[in-house]
Amino acid sequence: MCGIVGYIGDRQAAPILLEGLKKLEYRGYDSAGVAVYNDNQVNVVKAKGRLKILDDKLDGGKNLPGTMGIGHTRWATHGAPSDVNSHPHTSSSGNIAVVHNGIIENYLKLREYLTGKGYEFVSDTDTEVVAHLADYYYNGDLIDTIIKVINRVEGSYALGIVCKDKPDELVAVRKDSPLIVGLGENENFIASDIPAILEHTRNIYLLEDKEIVLLKKDEVKIFNIDKEEIKKEVFTVNWDVSAAEKGGYEHFMIKEICEQPKVIKDTVSPRLKDGTIVLDDIKLTKEDVDSIKKIYIVACGTASYAGMVGKYVIEKLVRIPVEVDVASEFRYRNPIIDQDTLVILISQSGETADTLAALREAKKQGARILSVVNVVGSSIARESDNVLYTWAGPEIAVASTKAYSAQLAAMYLIALYMGLKKGTVSEQEVENVIEHLKTIPDKVANILNHKEKIQYYASQYFNAKDVFFLGRGLDYAVALEGSLKLKEISYVHSEAYAAGELKHGTIALIEQGTLVIALATQEHLFDKMLSNIKEVKARGAVVIAVAQEGNTEIEKEADFVLYLPQVDKLLAPSLTVIPLQLFAYYVAVAKGCDVDKPRNLAKSVTVE
Repeated sequence: MCGIVGYIGDRQAAPILLEGLKKLEYRGYDSAGVAVYNDNQVNVVKAKGRLKILDDKLDGGKNLPGTMGIGHTRWATHGAPSDVNSHPHTSSSGNIAVVHNGIIENYLKLREYLTGKGYEFVSDTDTEVVAHLADYYYNGDLIDTIIKVINRVEGSYALGIVCKDKPDELVAVRKDSPLIVGLGENENFIASDIPAILEHTRNIYLLEDKEIVLLKKDEVKIFNIDKEEIKKEVFTVNWDVSAAEKGGYEHFMIKEICEQPKVIKDTVSPRLKDGTIVLDDIKLTKEDVDSIKKIYIVACGTASYAGMVGKYVIEKLVRIPVEVDVASEFRYRNPIIDQDTLVILISQSGETADTLAALREAKKQGARILSVVNVVGSSIARESDNVLYTWAGPEIAVASTKAYSAQLAAMYLIALYMGLKKGTVSEQEVENVIEHLKTIPDKVANILNHKEKIQYYASQYFNAKDVFFLGRGLDYAVALEGSLKLKEISYVHSEAYAAGELKHGTIALIEQGTLVIALATQEHLFDKMLSNIKEVKARGAVVIAVAQEGNTEIEKEADFVLYLPQVDKLLAPSLTVIPLQLFAYYVAVAKGCDVDKPRNLAKSVTVE
């Protein structure tokens, strides 16, 4: 979710770069920097914190002359936010400067290789390997250099590169991270998103994976990985600026819902190596795992519901008792903790006050701390023994969607990792789950491609007074999150219940026309859920059911059915939550609610 801007032309580059970066501030960032060519050198200026710090440093760009350059706003993944870790990164020689969005998965291997070749690293980032690798391969031709670089790096990237030896050229390439080319009169641009350049041009090229672009002030050429030139159609932007900031989406929430395939892939893919789980930032040995007698998962709100899924999966795969606690209760109830306790904390921001206090209480009592957070260098990350970053990028909408999906993915990885260490699952079993895990992004995308059906249901029932979500096992955990989403952004009264508890009081609330959303993705509980659906139908409820493809028996009982692609039952929550998020979103839109900023709520709860 970092921001990239590049410029080459006749005007001063730095002011254009800074203005472009300001248009990308909505994406979230923790530092910024620019590199501008002038007088036979590439001058780099970087600053941790808000873009205004960099802007003041450069006096709006006046202090950094030159007509070609690249700029970047960084959302930390590798290395805490700092001036040194900010982009652009340069090669040791100063010949190459690079900005990068994405994750270089094999950066440790490349770092070791380049260190052996005499390169010195000054940052903790994965990006610096690109600068040194480009310098290593540079032969006077930047396109040849980039082809060699992308043949060595693994992962996702959008790269903008300038070279001291090529003052009239700017090159860029992308894979799995967005990058566009802006076409002007005697000037050209690159950017990670349209708003950065919309003030200067509405004519752009949309780059595809592994397409390399060579920009001069009066020429743009695009090549494939075989250095064959590609001809592309010009795309003319007709959005206004505010819409463009959301990538054409009406709200940040729906944009973030639709980003989930990439978010899940970014969180999972770098941790899958040769059919097993590799968690570089978690130092739990077999002896450590064997010594754990109890696990607490501690979080707030949406994160706690991701933790409930984690409880089911860890207990299934690792066979250690797990208790899920909301942090605001955990910290005050004098929990039973010792050195044989593992406390897993989940927080999008890494600054959630109650969760941070729970961490400190658990550490004081001798527990080992493993945190799942989305913000590098956050307080929870810094104070934990082990950290698993979710790499979801910043979430702008208050109601969490993509962060939840990334947290689910993280819990799967932790459970598989610990199960292998403890020997409670075989390598073959782990490989089987991994194969299913790899399919989740595409299956989520498939659900999103058919969201109109969910929009229709929302249009029919947005005036519902009460909505009840029912589920068993993992479906109950997801029902809690689905209910929370609906009440957060639409203000509809909504509750989630374990379906087996219906007859213990809840069914008294069901009356003619009550909307019930029944989750039935767990095969071994499917018949039980059918019985529960019959029970609410007999009392007059309207039932929207969610089931996996092939379980058509549910059509006999439910009024409407949403089918999800088949997947391993442990991973079903990653698919089940998507239609629930969409339903909440479309209900809120139909009611005219402020979807991205619901009343009374804040994105990061940093006070009690």
